[in-house]
Amino acid sequence: MQEVLFTEQLPEYSQYLETRTLEYIHRRVTESFEGFETFDLMAFNWYDVNTEDTAVSRILIYVDRDDLFFICEDARAHHRCRELLPGGQSNERALYSFFVGLLRGDPARLDQLETQITDAEDAALASGPADYLARIREYRKQLLHLKRYYQQLDVILDNLTANDNGLFTPDGLRLLSIIHNRVEHLSSQVVHLRDYVTQMREACQAQIDLEQNRLMRAFTVITALFLPLSLIAGWYGMNFTHMPELDWRYGYPAVIVLSALVCVILLVWFRRRRWF
Repeated sequence: MQEVLFTEQLPEYSQYLETRTLEYIHRRVTESFEGFETFDLMAFNWYDVNTEDTAVSRILIYVDRDDLFFICEDARAHHRCRELLPGGQSNERALYSFFVGLLRGDPARLDQLETQITDAEDAALASGPADYLARIREYRKQLLHLKRYYQQLDVILDNLTANDNGLFTPDGLRLLSIIHNRVEHLSSQVVHLRDYVTQMREACQAQIDLEQNRLMRAFTVITALFLPLSLIAGWYGMNFTHMPELDWRYGYPAVIVLSALVCVILLVWFRRRRWF
């Protein structure tokens, strides 16, 4: 028997399921894959790669020599499983067809995502990293969802192809190995994109740090210019009685010339040191 069920429908099919299976499902302690002597139980959070929606739906799969059940917690996952479950096939071929349909379009979507990331990098280089870090954070979140999703599928298919309880024929193992290789390829592509986005973030942060350093250097130059002028102003602002410059006819113009001369000397020196 092959069926797509809601979780609340499980009691109706209890005669086809092991008692401990129902216990595992109701306690919600099912790992990605659990193999038993007569059946396999696997679960994963389905993430629709081909949409912008980041919602996940939990799908649990029960398979033994006679039965194959897809157990869903919501209508979204239930509808998707019914679309992907073919009729009139053996359990192992139905399982293969399900995973083929589940991954259909994923390579093209990852290629599209890679193009978007590359275009975002080019735009940032052309116009500056104003909103670039925010976009990088969105890409990192999306790739994190994909990474977790493919890792779950990789664990499931790795254990299915191990076939420790002998549920699958050599032909079925060959088909599952094809899907396993496909998932490994998709997972490695996601890891590559995550590394790429990480490098982009580091490059963007380095550019921001460089601009901040330039700004701080400009402030330092301005501060260095005005410090001697502040010293001169403070010196002659003391107004002691015996300061000959106070009674000198050319004292005021002399201080102006001295201040300008100090600024010119400092600017020339800063320029030679390539501070600006």
